[in-house]
Amino acid sequence: MKLKVTLLLFLSIGFAAFAQENLTYQKPSKSILELADFDRAPSVSMDTKKEYMLLSYRNTYKSLDELNQDELRLAGLRINPTTNISSSVTYINNIKLRKLKDKNEIQVSGLPAEPRISNLSWSPNEKKIAFSHTTNAGVELWVVDVVTAKASKLTEAKVNANLGNPFSWYNDNESILVKMIPANRPAMLDAKKDLPTGPIVSNSDGKKSQNRTYPDLLKNKNDETNFENFITAELYKVNLNGNATLYKGADMYAGEDFSSDGNYLLITTIQKPFSYIVPLNRFPQKTVVYDLSGKEIKVVNEVPLNEVMPKGFSSVRTGKRSMRWRNDKPATLAYTEALDGGDQGVKAEFRDEVFLWDAPFDNAPTSLVKTQQRFAGLIWGDENTAIVYDSWYDTRNTKTYLINPSTNNPNPKVISDRNSQDNYSDPGNFETFKNQYGKKVLAIENNNLFLIGDGFTKNGQFPFIDEFSLKTLKTNRLYTSTYTDKKEDLLSIEDFKKGDVLVQIQSKNDYPNYYFRNIKQKNKLTQITDFKNPFESIKNVYKEVIKYKRKDGVELSGTLYLPVGYDKVKKEKMPLLIWAYPAEYKDKNSAGQVTQNPNEFTFPYYGSFVYWVTKGYVVLDDAAFPIIGEGTTEPNDTFIPQLVANAEAAIDAVDALGYIDRKKVAIGGHSYGAFMTANLLTHCNLFACGIARSGAYNRTLTPFGFQREQRNYWEVPEVYNTMSPFMNAEKMKTPLLLVHGEADNNPGTFTLQTERYYQALNGLGAPVRMVLLPKEVHGYAAKENILHLLWEQDQFLEKYLKK
Repeated sequence: MKLKVTLLLFLSIGFAAFAQENLTYQKPSKSILELADFDRAPSVSMDTKKEYMLLSYRNTYKSLDELNQDELRLAGLRINPTTNISSSVTYINNIKLRKLKDKNEIQVSGLPAEPRISNLSWSPNEKKIAFSHTTNAGVELWVVDVVTAKASKLTEAKVNANLGNPFSWYNDNESILVKMIPANRPAMLDAKKDLPTGPIVSNSDGKKSQNRTYPDLLKNKNDETNFENFITAELYKVNLNGNATLYKGADMYAGEDFSSDGNYLLITTIQKPFSYIVPLNRFPQKTVVYDLSGKEIKVVNEVPLNEVMPKGFSSVRTGKRSMRWRNDKPATLAYTEALDGGDQGVKAEFRDEVFLWDAPFDNAPTSLVKTQQRFAGLIWGDENTAIVYDSWYDTRNTKTYLINPSTNNPNPKVISDRNSQDNYSDPGNFETFKNQYGKKVLAIENNNLFLIGDGFTKNGQFPFIDEFSLKTLKTNRLYTSTYTDKKEDLLSIEDFKKGDVLVQIQSKNDYPNYYFRNIKQKNKLTQITDFKNPFESIKNVYKEVIKYKRKDGVELSGTLYLPVGYDKVKKEKMPLLIWAYPAEYKDKNSAGQVTQNPNEFTFPYYGSFVYWVTKGYVVLDDAAFPIIGEGTTEPNDTFIPQLVANAEAAIDAVDALGYIDRKKVAIGGHSYGAFMTANLLTHCNLFACGIARSGAYNRTLTPFGFQREQRNYWEVPEVYNTMSPFMNAEKMKTPLLLVHGEADNNPGTFTLQTERYYQALNGLGAPVRMVLLPKEVHGYAAKENILHLLWEQDQFLEKYLKK
C-alpha cells in the first residue's frame, strides 16, 4: 500500500503566526543525513554451549508504509486485525548462522520471500530455532535446523500472535505448542457502522482506586466482542513435520508454561467481566495445570477483576501472584501472597509470603519464606540454596537473602541491604546456568556462587566478577576490568574452572564486539565478532564525562561532546545543546553518582543531540537532572527550583571550560524530558530555545499520579499546578519546538497533551511550532518521520540558536 502523507505543522512564530503549514517530508543537512542513514549491525544470539551464533538482521528504520496498517486498539493492545499480531512489531528481514570457531557466516536457506521474522526461540536442546513469519494474510510458524542452516514452514498463516509470543517448545524438542485462530472466528465488528443499542454506563461502588490514565481501553460492547474474538485461540501440538493435533479448544489463552520436567502445562486464561477503566492484565484470570494429554489436574489460581488498587508503588493486588514453576524441581509451583492486604499503607511485620506447591497438588501448599518488604524476585539454585529479593519503593531499600528451601525454617540470611539507587554499592547479579531441565539456576561451584557487577565507582566504571562463599557469606574478587580507554561488559561465565568469560568490548570509536576473555590469563582475549563503526565522520570527536556541582552541593555529571574539528586551544565560543531526563531520588549521595562511561561507543540516534557535533554545536548529553526529596519530603515538592538549579549548574560547568556562548544554549528532551524542557523555558531565562518531544504538560489530566509521583491531584493540587507548564503558559516567551507522535500509546502522554499546550501558547502569543508525526507512537520508528524530525530540529536550531 503506497502512502501519501502531508505533515501538519502549526506555527505561531514570526510572520507565520497562527498559520497551519502543509509540508511534505524533508531530509536533514548532509552531515546529519550521513550519520542517520546507516546500515545497522546484526543482533547476536548464542547457544549456551557457545558453539553457534545466530545473526539477526533488520532495517535501521521502519517505513511509513509499515506503520500505515489496519489497527485495532483493545484493552491496551494494538493489533493488526488482518495479520493477528501486534501492529508495533519490529521485524527481522534475514538470519544467518555461524560456528563461533569459524569466521564464515552461513545464510539460512529456505527462508520465506521478503521475510518478516519475529519471536525467535531456540529449542531446549538448541538444535532448532523456531520463529514466526508475518505474511499479508497472517502469521506462520517456521523452524530452522541449526546444523544444516535450513528453514522450513510448519503451519499456514493461522497463528494467533495477538497476545505476544504464540508458541512454546515441548521438552522433547520435537513438538511446539502453538496458538491458532479458530476456523469459526466471527467477523470483526465495526463500531462506526453498527448503531449502538444503548448508552455506555460505568458504575463506582465507592471504593478508592488510583488508576493511571491508560491508553487504548475498551469503550463499548463492540470493543468487548472484538477483544474476545481476536485473543481467542486454540492450542495445537505441532511436530517438526508440520503435523498438528488439537491440544485444547478455543479459549482466551494468556500464558502457557511447561513444568521443568515437561510433564505438566500451566495455562492462564482471561475471564469475564472485562473493564473499561483498566487494561487486560487486570482482567479476571484463571490458571489451570494440565497433563500432556490435556487432562485437567488442578485449578491453581483464580483472580477476580482488579479495578481497585491501594495507592502506592509498593501496593499489589491480593491473592496468589507471580506464580511460576520452580526451576530446580521437576514440577513444583512457587507463588506469592500479600500479608498486608496488598496495601503499603497498612503496617505489617511481614508484607509477603512465598509458597511452594508440588504437582499433582494433592497436598496443600507449604510456606517457604516471609519477606519484610515487598517480594521482588527469587533465583533457584539447588535443594539447599536459593536467593530471595524484597524491596520498598518509598525508602528505595532492597535486600537480598540467602535461604535454604529444603527446610521448614529456611533461615533467611541478609547478604545485601542497600539503596536500590546507590549504584556504587551494587554487588552485581548472580550468575546462572542451564540445569538438566534446561532452566536457569544459580551457578554453584565448590560451595561458591558468582556475581557479575557493572562496577560503577566514583573513579569510573570497572566491571567485576566476585566469588561468593556460601560458607562464610563473604566475597572474593576474581576479576576487575581495568580499562580506562575502553568499556568492557561482562556477559556470562562460560567455564568456571578454566576462567572463560563472554565479554563485549567497545570504545568511543570502536563498535561493540564480542570476545572470550580468560580471567586466569588476563591478556588472553579471543575476538568473536568484528562489527565496524558506521559513523566514521564523528569517530574523532572529543568526548568526556564532566563532573560538576549544583549550588546546594549535589554532584552532577554529563557526557560532553565538542564539535567536529574543534580547536581546544583557540576555544571558539560555540552554541550549546543540552539533552536530559529528570530522575527522582531520596538522597543526595545516590543522586550524585556517575553512571556514564566516556568510552561507550558514540552511537548517534534521534533520541539525542549528538548529530549536531557535525554542525558546530557543543553537546552535553544525558545531563544529570536529579530531583531529590529526603526524609518525609517528596522530590516534586521542590521540582521547579531543583530543575532550574540543575540547568544552571550544567551551563556554568561547560561555560567554565571556555567552550560556549552562554547566551546561545538550547534544552531538549523526550517524554518526561519534554515536560522538563517546557518547565525550564517557563520558569527561567537560561535558554535561547527548546525542543520538547512527546511530553505531557497538564498534570490535571493525569490526576492519580505521573512518573514516580504517588500522591493524587486532590492531595497536593499546588504541586500538580505548579509543575504543569499548561497552567503557567502565560509565562512562556521562549521559542519552543513541540513534537509528538500522532498515535502516542504511552500512559499520560496522549497526543492531546501537546495539542492543547500548543493552543494555549498560540493563544497567548508565544513563539511555538508544533509538528505531529503521522502514525508514530511514543517512540518514533519510520524513516520518513525520523529524517523529517532531524530536519525540523536542525532548521529550528539554526534559526533560534545559531543565528
